[in-house]
Amino acid sequence: MKLYYSPGACSLSPHIAMYEAGLAFEAIAAPTKTHQLPDGTDFYTVNPLGYVPYLTLDDGRGLHEGPAIVQYIADQVPEKKLAPANGTYERYKLQEWLTFIGTELHKTFSPLFTPGTVAETKAASIERLKGRLQWVDGELAGKQYLMGDQFTVADGYLFVVTNWGQYVGLDLSPYANLVAYRARVGARPAVIAAMKAEGLIA
Repeated sequence: MKLYYSPGACSLSPHIAMYEAGLAFEAIAAPTKTHQLPDGTDFYTVNPLGYVPYLTLDDGRGLHEGPAIVQYIADQVPEKKLAPANGTYERYKLQEWLTFIGTELHKTFSPLFTPGTVAETKAASIERLKGRLQWVDGELAGKQYLMGDQFTVADGYLFVVTNWGQYVGLDLSPYANLVAYRARVGARPAVIAAMKAEGLIA
């Protein structure tokens, strides 16, 4: 498999999932600014949408969208319990978390990274994020991870998205449960390995 990523972007989530799963894969940098792969290939010829993550399977088929990709990765190694079994209530709770992180957090961060976004829009995004993170903080009370004691692919995604706070002036310190949770997730060997692979930490 080939995972196309851009350092520190949402593609870090499936990158973490790959290390957690222990699967063989090739990580290929696809910078979001240049869209040029290391060998000079135009990334748009690989993924017409031009963004990451993008996963190419060994048979040549491809998968777009992080939440779909991380579930695919998890389902390759069910014994790792990175996602509950398909058809169970718990699996739908996982999908609920992935959807929430993607639509309520990830996409609310987007204007903060978009050149030309007016100050009022940025301020509104920050306020919306604060409200959503306050709710997440409450949901994490008494839990090791989003789904309880078991780390899942949703945790990798939440860790990555909340990591962006430091780049946009969003202080996470008011959310004690979230801060402690981020420390737990950040200490996982697979998370450290993925972040080192992307040059985010030494």
